[in-house]
Amino acid sequence: MGEREARSSGRAGADASGAQGIGSTGAGVPEAGSGRAGAGIAVEGLTVRQPATGRTLLSGVGFEVAPGESVAIVGESGSGKSLTVRAVLGLLPRGLEATGTVRIAGERVDDDPRARARQRGGVVSFLMQDPFTLLNPLRKVGRQIADGLPRGADAKAEVPRLLAEVGLPADVAGRYPFQLSGGMRQRVGLAAALAGGPSVLVADEPTTALDATTQREVLALVRRVQRERHMAFVLITHDLRLAFSTCDRVMVMYAGRLMEAGGAAAVRREQLHPYTRALLAAEPPADRRLAVIPAVAGSVPAHDAVADRCAFADRCALAVAECRDGVPELRAVRHEPGAPADVSAVRGESGPSAGVPAVRHEPGALAVRDVRLSACLRAMELPAPPAPEPGVAPALPVTADPVLRVRDLRRTFAGARRPALAGVSLTVAPGEVVGVVGESGSGKTTLARCVAGLERPDAGTILLGGADCSDYGRMSHGAVRQARRTAQMIFQDPYSTLNPARTVGAALGEALWADGRPAAPDDVARLLESVGLGRDMAGMRPAGLSGGERQRVAIARAVAGEPRLLICDEPVSALDVSVQAQILGLLAELRERLSMAMLFITHDLAVVRQIADRIYVLEAGECVETGPAEQVLDAPTHPYTRALLASVPDGSSGWLA
Repeated sequence: MGEREARSSGRAGADASGAQGIGSTGAGVPEAGSGRAGAGIAVEGLTVRQPATGRTLLSGVGFEVAPGESVAIVGESGSGKSLTVRAVLGLLPRGLEATGTVRIAGERVDDDPRARARQRGGVVSFLMQDPFTLLNPLRKVGRQIADGLPRGADAKAEVPRLLAEVGLPADVAGRYPFQLSGGMRQRVGLAAALAGGPSVLVADEPTTALDATTQREVLALVRRVQRERHMAFVLITHDLRLAFSTCDRVMVMYAGRLMEAGGAAAVRREQLHPYTRALLAAEPPADRRLAVIPAVAGSVPAHDAVADRCAFADRCALAVAECRDGVPELRAVRHEPGAPADVSAVRGESGPSAGVPAVRHEPGALAVRDVRLSACLRAMELPAPPAPEPGVAPALPVTADPVLRVRDLRRTFAGARRPALAGVSLTVAPGEVVGVVGESGSGKTTLARCVAGLERPDAGTILLGGADCSDYGRMSHGAVRQARRTAQMIFQDPYSTLNPARTVGAALGEALWADGRPAAPDDVARLLESVGLGRDMAGMRPAGLSGGERQRVAIARAVAGEPRLLICDEPVSALDVSVQAQILGLLAELRERLSMAMLFITHDLAVVRQIADRIYVLEAGECVETGPAEQVLDAPTHPYTRALLASVPDGSSGWLA
């Protein structure tokens, strides 16, 4: 990355490309890229390209994270969040190259692969997203934690100490990953990341796959350890409320550029870029049900496709002609408490608004701490955001005979200490949406798989459309076929739902054919259009689709035969907030248009409020509370339900207290 320079000089100035950073001769504003001793991370002019195609994936990204400070990088999928930190850590996939200046713990590492290798584990550690693929399934977790210890360390003493630090008993060291829950695996991953005593911790969506209570526990643990060790902490997330509750500062990225940056409390109070506003609006509220969740239309463009204009202009309701006439600079438009009194000391030019100094954030510049930065030309003249939408009344209860009736369902897996289902009963009426909520391990997915015929219960009854579907293995071929027409399932992961070798058209044509419906190209095209996708999508394979597009294809496949019941197993948990809002809107539309009932499995109480008419709360395989969604969420009677509600991020700094 860049050209080699003498790291001992500690001089600021132009990087290898000649771009200048934000610096100052005034008190209180650090010289950008000064490489001062003890610094956490300092990045200037970070640009990632793909030489084989000539594409630029992100450009001009700069930021700084001090020891003991936490910074969240927020944005939709495809915004460049993970690409940024992987470029900083030297973990880019083959075929990509980065330029710019990167200093970690005061040492410049961008032009020295050996320095990066020396720092990994001992100076900087990376906590990855998925606790289910984070660890080697063939090795006991204690040995995997010991791998990160400094040479000569006593593993017998250090591994139990690290496990205790992350809230796990010492005997966990002797277990394999498959014997641990998702939250325990993520704690083990954190222990492994801390083994080398790093001064910088980078976490890429570390709680996306976890339920709300486990997410809160893991993030509270990370923050406690970060503060005790005085580490610089970088959190990658698509959840703005989570970022506000967890970090000191927030940086918002879009299409490979920084759009806005500032203190978490200040950005929560007032957003100075339309994209930040749109992201926050797309997050479903936990305290009321909206008629429609505001979704950001379209998707994140490629960096090169918007290289000559504001990247967000095509999706922005507030865009003006000037937004498409050149790339707006990231400017300091406002000061926060603690900022230097004279912002003109920071290199730049006058801003567009009278009396508001602006800072040019050129390629190679750092995000100045205590200054609000925005890449919106209209940052200081944006209209006030609309008042929060009032809640809407829930749907009237349905009195028709249930399309699904489950009675006293029980399932215990071999070797398990307790049953996955311990006598669960529920009903779903035609056109009704019933939510099933609970922590990981509460039995939600086991229930869904039993209803779909993918798991055989030990006892109990499942009636689908009045037919006994408790044991698909004993049903006739015709009965199974009828059950599949009655109920279909949408799975959690849009990346593993579809066969990567088959085109979208082939997958949907097969679903239509299996239901005895015409499967001509026009029929497939109409099915695609019914879920908001274009006809040209039929010729594409899953690898060419975004996560939201894949999930729309999965929904199209599930509704091809117009089933009476749609079983949704965490259908939006793997999606960012704007795509999540689009998918929830699509499901609501399909429900109205097809009079389709839904069994909606989720751990997200804000999501379930937006879509469910009634809710069942599962804890350890038992239903502990049930009732209309409004009643369960506004006046919970069981302590477990109250604990679930308390775990929903509210955007306040006291959420993890």
